Amino acid sequence: MRLHRLAFLLALPFTAAAQRPDPLHGFDAYAEQARKEWRVPGMAVVVVKDDSVVFMKGFGVRELGKPDSVGVHTRFGNMSTTKAFTAMLVAMLADSGLLRFDDPVAAYVPDLRLADPYVTRELTVRDLLTHRLGFPDPYYLWDNTTLGFDEIVRRLRLVPVASSFRSRFAYNNVGYGLAGTIAGRAGGTTWQTLLRRRILGPLGMTETAVDGAELAASGVTDVTAPHGIVRDTVRVLPASAAVIDPVAPAGSMFSTASDMGRWLRFLLDSARVNGRRLVSAERFAELFTAQQIVPPEEFYPTMRLTRPHVAAYGMGWFLEDYRGEFVAFHTGSIEGRSAIVGLIPDRRLGVAVFTNLDHAEVRHALMYTVFDRYLPAQARPHDWSAELRTLYRAIADSATQRRRDRDAKRVTGTRPSLPLDRYAGTYADSLFGIATVTRDGDHLTLQVGTQTGTLEHWQYDVFRVHWRDPFLGTDDVAFALDPDGVVGALRFVDAPNRYQRSR
Repeated sequence: MRLHRLAFLLALPFTAAAQRPDPLHGFDAYAEQARKEWRVPGMAVVVVKDDSVVFMKGFGVRELGKPDSVGVHTRFGNMSTTKAFTAMLVAMLADSGLLRFDDPVAAYVPDLRLADPYVTRELTVRDLLTHRLGFPDPYYLWDNTTLGFDEIVRRLRLVPVASSFRSRFAYNNVGYGLAGTIAGRAGGTTWQTLLRRRILGPLGMTETAVDGAELAASGVTDVTAPHGIVRDTVRVLPASAAVIDPVAPAGSMFSTASDMGRWLRFLLDSARVNGRRLVSAERFAELFTAQQIVPPEEFYPTMRLTRPHVAAYGMGWFLEDYRGEFVAFHTGSIEGRSAIVGLIPDRRLGVAVFTNLDHAEVRHALMYTVFDRYLPAQARPHDWSAELRTLYRAIADSATQRRRDRDAKRVTGTRPSLPLDRYAGTYADSLFGIATVTRDGDHLTLQVGTQTGTLEHWQYDVFRVHWRDPFLGTDDVAFALDPDGVVGALRFVDAPNRYQRSR
């Protein structure tokens, strides 16, 4: 009898372990349903717990209207999740004594000039990595332009100051472009080569391309196409894979679920690969230490539901608390592609989500769902996909209503002050470049950078631009007449772009 009881007791732990529910039971079906609800053509998800990949799968198709399915080796855009790689490279170089976080930027980019000479002199690498330059991203210098990075840097002297130096968080892709350039120079090479040598190679991330140019040159065809919602319809977008290559360290990488599993394992093992540390514990921890508070208007709308006590930025990572746990995460989004990488380091839990739809917030929904699966059960479990769809639908509806309200104020029955031919010409600005207006039959056409649109008269000397890339929607531009009745300037109503008539 005692022997039977002993055998029963010895079997208990093993039986309990065998019956312990899988935290991700049913997650596969939930993720697929969420993908459909968010209208995402294709998606890939990888989850790492401790040192193991516990979930990895592709969903949907690479391009809408075509049968090619998404797999774990399908390339997606990392977009701004690239920033964590750039910050990691800087930490590695700091370990090697090749630079310091608090080195002045001017030591590596001596030609840099900003609007404020004090900021030019005092700006550090840390400032670049924490988005506290005193002005937001001058996206008009790299997005849909043909400018090289040297010219982008040259024009920074003309970017107006938006806040006092280091006083506010202001997301800045060009700042990360500078940080990566500095890392390359400190390492005696380029950011791209350094990334391959110091991170991708040691981690075995053989499926990852450092930028759009490398992806195109590789000849790889298992790549997702970018998609966006245009007039409530999901459409393939004409966006180039190299759109962010001018500021590559800010977001140019392309990777796969398989390779991102390796990145997650590396991060959750405190920057070790096969037991070998690639970054010191001190500098690794610094990347995940709050450097700059992020105000609510600069954080994600998800905070309305998750209600973090702290919202901050480290170096390459947004930081928050969720259900009593420290969370580090970063998203990436641009013209038809989106991603998220999220960590609960103390639980050694990480998740990466790739999609081929612009700003697909299914990424946040799946991240928080994975977190909940590994945290203590809640009395009322969240359906994050449903809750976030409600939140983002309300945000979109509010934006649509604001646009309608503004359009309703249009003054009808007005005419341009001059014949259309008189508005045609070249308009220029040292910061914004060239805007060209041409007469095309009975209407005007505007070209700015690589984008072209048709001008529709709106009211007085204001015209509405209908961009040929439908995802860009519309913009309003206003012409200004000089005292002599000649058109002297053009400006965008809701963007900073300003131009003076040059001919």
